[in-house]
Amino acid sequence: MNSRRSRAALFDGIEEGGVRAYSSSHEIDESTNDRAMEGLQDRVNFLKRLTGDIHEEVQNHNRMLDRMGNDMDSSRGILSGTVDRFKTVFETKSGRRMATLVASFLALFLLIYYMTR
Repeated sequence: MNSRRSRAALFDGIEEGGVRAYSSSHEIDESTNDRAMEGLQDRVNFLKRLTGDIHEEVQNHNRMLDRMGNDMDSSRGILSGTVDRFKTVFETKSGRRMATLVASFLALFLLIYYMTR
């Protein structure tokens, strides 16, 4: 019986120590996990804000590109009208003279502008 008591005392001590050691390491692991989860939550929140900002920026750029596309379409219409007018001017002889005169005045103006600059 004496050996039984000593074994029981021996195993009780180990079990208690083992439980204590387990619970203390478990608490350390829990606190480490809590800190890691808080850090992860902060990173997730940061990434969420970042992706929201990126989404907003992309929408702004899409709107800007749409406006530019519309402006280009209207410019294309104006330019095609101007080209049609030049075609009619170049078809007549007096129109060719007038176009040559306008082009030479324009070239002279640009030359004087760049020389004075």
